[in-house]
Amino acid sequence: YDVAADLPAAAGLLVEKEVKALSKATENPERPFTVVLGGSKVSDKLGVIENLLDKANRLVIGGGMVFTFLKAKGYEVGTSLLEEDQLEKVKGYIETAEKNGVELVLPTDVVVNAGFPAGDTPVAPEVVAADAIPADKMGLDIGPESQKLFHDKIVDSKTVVWNGPMGVFEVPEFAAGTKAVAQGLVDATAVGAFTIVGGGDSASAVRNLGFPEDGFSHISTGGGASLEFLEGKELPGLKVLE
Repeated sequence: YDVAADLPAAAGLLVEKEVKALSKATENPERPFTVVLGGSKVSDKLGVIENLLDKANRLVIGGGMVFTFLKAKGYEVGTSLLEEDQLEKVKGYIETAEKNGVELVLPTDVVVNAGFPAGDTPVAPEVVAADAIPADKMGLDIGPESQKLFHDKIVDSKTVVWNGPMGVFEVPEFAAGTKAVAQGLVDATAVGAFTIVGGGDSASAVRNLGFPEDGFSHISTGGGASLEFLEGKELPGLKVLE
């Protein structure tokens, strides 16, 4: 940082490509602009939601974080991942989305199991309505109805930013939701949409599930830094280059 402050400095080609792609999606997106968020914890995505809630036309939520949204809507979520301390904040997001005319898309059905899959323990996936999760079951993916819903919402977009898997994609029985979202981005890209796969787990998922990298407009390599960019934060490494 100090060296860059004292001597001539410039961004490398990869950084330039990353910043251009993320800026194009968040600063002046072609609309409809859809943000797809997943991953395990809603607390990891608070900044992204807060920054994009007044920029996006549509917010699609899946992954472990969705159960805090479902609980905030009054649904029982069984033994699914739940962040009780974020419930009030999530209720506020739901109200803000409604007030701002942002379409909030949540799963209508989920794939549940008796617990988190561990080792060689057999899994017994079962599809249930999102508002009827049994008390002893854990949600581990979005269901078939939601897979089609999410796919169709993505294809009906001109700009899509996706960060976070829809389920435990490493286990084949709980990978279909993430596949459906990835396919949605590929299909949207094919008809002219600008699509970004956020770094980290999402980028790993598209590679592990066999999707071609050229099926998307941009696959971020930024990891945590790209998440901070989507949160609207000033990145020190970019600030010093100004």
